[in-house]
Amino acid sequence: MTGPHENLKGHVFEVSGLLEYQEEAVVSRTLVDRSAGTVTLFAFDAGQGLSEHTAPYDALVHVLQGELLVTVSGQPHSVSAGQAIIMPAREPHALKAQARSKMLLVMIRS
Repeated sequence: MTGPHENLKGHVFEVSGLLEYQEEAVVSRTLVDRSAGTVTLFAFDAGQGLSEHTAPYDALVHVLQGELLVTVSGQPHSVSAGQAIIMPAREPHALKAQARSKMLLVMIRS
């Protein structure tokens, strides 16, 4: 598979620098997209987030900058830069940026 992430292969890069914040928006960039799973970088302006939803697979959220309020099955968790949380498959979850934040989302499908 080819795409905009192909030029990253075999190179050292600063993950957070791959995506800029946009005012009042959530932006994302897929770094790896394979049948086995994805790795996606997100940038959230303060107050922005992802509404409650479920996914068929576990997903790892690693906060790179800022702080996210991650709600899993109604239970809120404050996740700061350098910390991570695993959102279980088929459990409702949502994310909201408490401040401008960047996160790496890793989803393994198999």
